[in-house]
Amino acid sequence: MPSTPATDPVRVRGAILAGGAARRFGGRPKGLELVGGVRILDRIVGALEEATGLPPILVANDPGAARWRPGLRVVPDRIAEAGTLGGLHAAVVEAPAPVLCVAWDMPFVPAGLLARLARGLAQADAVLPASGGRRGMEPLCAAYGPAVRGPIEAAIARGDFRAIAFHDQVRVDILSEDEVRSFGPPGRLFFNVNTVDDLRTANAEL
Repeated sequence: MPSTPATDPVRVRGAILAGGAARRFGGRPKGLELVGGVRILDRIVGALEEATGLPPILVANDPGAARWRPGLRVVPDRIAEAGTLGGLHAAVVEAPAPVLCVAWDMPFVPAGLLARLARGLAQADAVLPASGGRRGMEPLCAAYGPAVRGPIEAAIARGDFRAIAFHDQVRVDILSEDEVRSFGPPGRLFFNVNTVDDLRTANAEL
């Protein structure tokens, strides 16, 4: 008998957010870089598949994105020029929500944490992990339910493209930093590969 995905009873699909111009990476698709001999994209696909039991979608505007990992459904932003929030909107609409979103420059996000975020959607519309980052939470490693679509679209319509611009309109649950630490140090879990130096650091971690 096949195993039941850890995210049940809320059935969730993953979405990998591959937006951004990667200016600090010379414009190269940074998710295709190797960390520990494995592309960052492939690491995230594996974690999301383990957490959900389903192949993720890839949210990307690059015309070459369909070649990055054949077999993944590639969708562009539905609302152009809306920044990070536009990527979240595309994931919520195209997955469709409930959806687990992960930025494609995070090589160390584990399946266990993703499954925990997804389970939280049984009681909330958005579930985010606490972190030591500038926002205090990680909106690009988070779970979103269908109720966030309208508030996201309203935020975009008023020109507020922050990834947390809609939070005051939905039920938000933030995993405590103590709970997050049960999956690993937040600084490692949410490490972003934005520059060549970051890539060297990520490989040194392994």
